[in-house]
Amino acid sequence: MAIRVDHVITRLILGGAQENTVLTCEGLHANRDYDVRLITGPALGPEGELLKRAQAGGYPVVLINAMRRSIHPWRDLVSFAALYRLFVERRPHIVHTHSSKAGILGRIAARLAGVPIVVHTIHGLPFYEYQSHAENVAYRLLEQVCGAMSDHIVCVGEVMKEKAVAARLAPRGRFSVVYSGMEIERFEPGPPAARKRLGLAADDIVLGVVSRLAPLKGHEYLIDAAQDLRKSWPRLKLLFVGDGTLRAELERRGAGLVTFTGLVQSDEIPELIRAMDVVVHTSLREGLPRVAPQALLCGRPVVAFDCDGAREVVLNGETGYLVEAESVPGLRDAIARVLALPDRGRSMGERGRERFVKPFDRRTMVAELDALYRRLL
Repeated sequence: MAIRVDHVITRLILGGAQENTVLTCEGLHANRDYDVRLITGPALGPEGELLKRAQAGGYPVVLINAMRRSIHPWRDLVSFAALYRLFVERRPHIVHTHSSKAGILGRIAARLAGVPIVVHTIHGLPFYEYQSHAENVAYRLLEQVCGAMSDHIVCVGEVMKEKAVAARLAPRGRFSVVYSGMEIERFEPGPPAARKRLGLAADDIVLGVVSRLAPLKGHEYLIDAAQDLRKSWPRLKLLFVGDGTLRAELERRGAGLVTFTGLVQSDEIPELIRAMDVVVHTSLREGLPRVAPQALLCGRPVVAFDCDGAREVVLNGETGYLVEAESVPGLRDAIARVLALPDRGRSMGERGRERFVKPFDRRTMVAELDALYRRLL
């Protein structure tokens, strides 16, 4: 008999947690031992979507229209009732939730529906230092309650695991780390072929960010650092890959310095990373930033704020440099150090590729989840 697994995520926008979930469902679906179903809400937002890819994956995808990212008591109640009904009707052996909203509603519904095994993946903690105290406490308490309902909690990095243990979300033995897998064959070193269509010259020095243009993503810190760097490297340019609510503000702030790609599909990301000399990650809140291993797989060094799981991939002096969060001087100096190298850090990228090909392969992720499921069952 096939193992029935329901994966639940709030929305399938273009993002790391969403790509992780879709790749997991695809990998398990290819294994005849599994009967996989994906449950999600509408892919609302300016970030793009992965819903169409999921729906073309050959496994059932159930859309709960009421399930949204923002808190809304009535919609949340309707979503909870829909999840409970779906679990009672199908009787999955395992419910595996992703993201905060789906993680809270899905775990409670699964427990009440009598699902034998409940697993949750923390892609990023919903409580963090840049939110109000009341919001922080509320999310922490909710995660502690739902942690007690979880048979196992998967974290996408060791730092995330340690933070979750410290927050008493569950006993340490109930946690494990499974790195977020990706299609590594798409991320290969190569020439910066995309520069021409982006209006960037072959001899430009390009610092790039791959991220939503949204609060806490830190694009403004790089713009400020780049203004200083241009004094030594006049041909320095910034490339911002992605779209979001802060685009107009960033266009004004980075006028004449930044090239914006707007919304792009996930299959365009490797080519755009190869158009960069250095990949910069300035997010102030992250689980383990997928763009860091993606950059290294493409042979590009990474400079990142030392937040959450970045330090597991960005190894100081080996694959790039870590910088104190929000420090514009630190960001400027770290980038200058990379640009001053004869190869502009390409050897750092190569070392990163050698080190992280296997851990971030989607097949490694699926194999580790398969082993976890079988152990729990």
